[in-house]
Amino acid sequence: MHKIEQQQASDQIRAEIRDVLVVDDSRLQRKILTSSLRKWGYDVREADDATKALAMCAEDPPDIVLSDWMMPGMTGLEFCRAFRQLASDEYGYFILLTSKSEKNEIANGLDAGADDFLTKPVSAPELRARLTAGERILHMQRELSDKNRLIETSMQELQKLYDSLDSDLIEAKKLQQSLVSERYRDFGFAEVSLLLQSCGHVGGDLVGMFPISDTRVGLYGIDVSGHGISSALMTARLAGYLSASALDQNVALRKSAFGGYDIRPPSETMATLNRLVLDEMETELYFTMLLADVHLDTGRVIMAQGGHPHPVVQRANGSVEFTGSGGLPVGLIDGADYDQFEIELRAGDRLLIQSDGMVECANPEGALLGEEGLAEILRGLRQTRGAACLESIIWKLNAFASDRDFDDDVSAVLLEFKPSPCTG
Repeated sequence: MHKIEQQQASDQIRAEIRDVLVVDDSRLQRKILTSSLRKWGYDVREADDATKALAMCAEDPPDIVLSDWMMPGMTGLEFCRAFRQLASDEYGYFILLTSKSEKNEIANGLDAGADDFLTKPVSAPELRARLTAGERILHMQRELSDKNRLIETSMQELQKLYDSLDSDLIEAKKLQQSLVSERYRDFGFAEVSLLLQSCGHVGGDLVGMFPISDTRVGLYGIDVSGHGISSALMTARLAGYLSASALDQNVALRKSAFGGYDIRPPSETMATLNRLVLDEMETELYFTMLLADVHLDTGRVIMAQGGHPHPVVQRANGSVEFTGSGGLPVGLIDGADYDQFEIELRAGDRLLIQSDGMVECANPEGALLGEEGLAEILRGLRQTRGAACLESIIWKLNAFASDRDFDDDVSAVLLEFKPSPCTG
């Protein structure tokens, strides 16, 4: 069975590689060669000089060329060089027929592009052996060419798929950015600015605010584990749980006795989200979070922290302090408890809730910015407020990273109490 398969493979090679061009100014020599070739099943063409042969090759390239070395006009060596310069989709195997046996002459032939040599007078068994060797090489070359064409076709198809996916991701980025539809709001006593910048097309960060009353607002920052589409889908789900437009669906709120809404304790909301993720979402993803209940009239801020970076408080005098209790990420451990802590902001103070993309921003040497680096940036931006402050932080991070792409998403919520008239 194995021999039959080998013979079938050999027959297939012969069917693919059968066109031979014989070039010799001797009619007798051509007749001897073509007689043997046709007996072995090859299709044979003849040319009595190299110039005619070159024109034939340009019009219809042969599989194999048998060419005499010494011919009037263009020699076989010159013909071989010209043959190699012809544009062709397939490689042609070139055998020089020569009475030369000096090593220098053979080296010249190889430099000209010859694949093999036969010494005249040509022995039929040796000619057939050389042709068989040439067929094997041509078969391997053409098999490789077919595979390369297949790879090229596959790469083109992959490029089309990539372009389509890239287009979809661009639209997905627009949709994700629309989750933060309101980037700034003036609440009278204070102003809130939001920043959301993905390191790729889409990311796993989310920030937002949901007004509760004229004097209270909820703020949050979320960072879903991982990157890319799965993380982005998770942020979309979480945005629904903390909606500012559909308050009845916001898990951080509950109906008040007066018909409006009141905010649940932030620690209770985070415990609820932890349960929802573990019980209702079939996912391995989890997220860090900081949720704040802001009393705009008094400056009291009640917060719960679930593995999110420590929030930053910058006082009106420019001093910077980090606060918070740490806590466990949300959606990681069943039954996790979350503690609350409070701060008080006065006129001119501000609170920054930021993702770890800020403090973990790395320079070219791999050193992280860290909390002290962020504090230094904020001290330098003491007089810069609102969206301009957040944009300036991004510029500072870019400078620290030497304008390299960020390795992580960067997001932030900036709550700024307005300076009192006597100090503003």
